[in-house]
Amino acid sequence: MAKETRRPQTNLCTYDEHSIHLRGVDLVDDMIGKMGFTEVFFRQFMNRAPSAAEVTVLDAILVTLMEHGLTPSAISARMIASSAPEALQAAIAAGILGVGSRFVGTIEDSALLLKELVDAPEGFEARAEAVIARYRAERKAVPGFGHHLHRPDDPRSIRLLALADELGLGGKYVTGIRDLSTILDRIAGKHLTINATGAIGALLCEIDVPPSIARGIAVVSRAAGLVAHIREEQEDPACRFIWDMAEHELSAPHKKG
Repeated sequence: MAKETRRPQTNLCTYDEHSIHLRGVDLVDDMIGKMGFTEVFFRQFMNRAPSAAEVTVLDAILVTLMEHGLTPSAISARMIASSAPEALQAAIAAGILGVGSRFVGTIEDSALLLKELVDAPEGFEARAEAVIARYRAERKAVPGFGHHLHRPDDPRSIRLLALADELGLGGKYVTGIRDLSTILDRIAGKHLTINATGAIGALLCEIDVPPSIARGIAVVSRAAGLVAHIREEQEDPACRFIWDMAEHELSAPHKKG
């Protein structure tokens, strides 16, 4: 007798000729004009209605991550927009590919580390000291700490952590990032910045967002910022300037035989 296998299904969207429902909520009657994008986004990936505080926190995170200037992802998007102006989606996709382990995607690492420390059976401080020692031995930055520009503190982190406190969401993970900062400073012998991705990792943990999709939230936010970069590239092109500068600065001098 053949073994029965579970038939997968999706609950994200159902529809018929008369209606469309997202997670069981009527799109036309109960969402359009009544719910904001952030609330619906939260409902879709968390499968529950968010509190007002959770919507505010997620919205603040999306705003924080949207724009970072002429970073590799923005430059990539601008270059592809110039190369293939008929395919805006390709330019956005090119920029999104830059959301990785060094830029923006470090939110995931920060959230995973905080969960590890908060749940450590040997206690937060003992585990934190061991983790910091490992990163220092490998000559790597502890996830969520350090910034090439914002020193001694990242103003975004200060505001995000304060917002969590204001909203009553300053729980064990917000406390954890602050405690980790204190321990790291003591071991390093100097103050190290809690960067924006570190603060965001703590806030996402506080609203129960799994670290496995943290980078996805960054992708949604960064996509919006890239649309603005592409629009600016259309109006005031920078691609040729970047191209010429790279060619001039990086080309090896021609050697005569």
